[in-house]
Amino acid sequence: MNTLNLQQAVERLKQGDVLAYPTEAVWGLGCDPQQQQAFEKILTLKQRPIEKGVILLSESIERVEPLLALLDTEIRQQIIASWQHSAAQQRATTWLLPVSTAIPAWIYGAHDRVAIRVTQHALCQQLCAAFDGMIVSTSANPAGLAPAKTAQQVADYFPSDLAILPGELGNSPQPSKILDAVTGQVIRA
Repeated sequence: MNTLNLQQAVERLKQGDVLAYPTEAVWGLGCDPQQQQAFEKILTLKQRPIEKGVILLSESIERVEPLLALLDTEIRQQIIASWQHSAAQQRATTWLLPVSTAIPAWIYGAHDRVAIRVTQHALCQQLCAAFDGMIVSTSANPAGLAPAKTAQQVADYFPSDLAILPGELGNSPQPSKILDAVTGQVIRA
């Protein structure tokens, strides 16, 4: 198992590597969303089609504020409140937001929305802050298999050279719920 400390993990992200890390409910795979070759490594590891898109993870509402600009005030406030209170609810919320030109097309795939989650998971917050940007967040599992719940499961699923940032999962019993900010539709309850 190739475990790293936080600074090493950030350096690997900047170098275009894939990183496995614990999130609120399951282990995730992440990379720098601006580096297409890193993103393609995740797709290969997961055997996932690019059309599906992935979630971008941020440590702060301020970082994603520009993506909220096109929404009306009421829905913007609802989104912000859901992110601020997700720790108390123990379940994170991912919002599908209108696509911005700052987000590469490979991130949102065949969709006209980009999935964004502001995390309350301490290690994920530290990782995004140290990286100084959003990171890709998709479950650490090959397509068709259950998401990894431990670092050992990640190591069993993927090659031994995959970088792993060790830590504990959050208290969420299931992955984030996903809501469409434009239509109000519940994508994942």
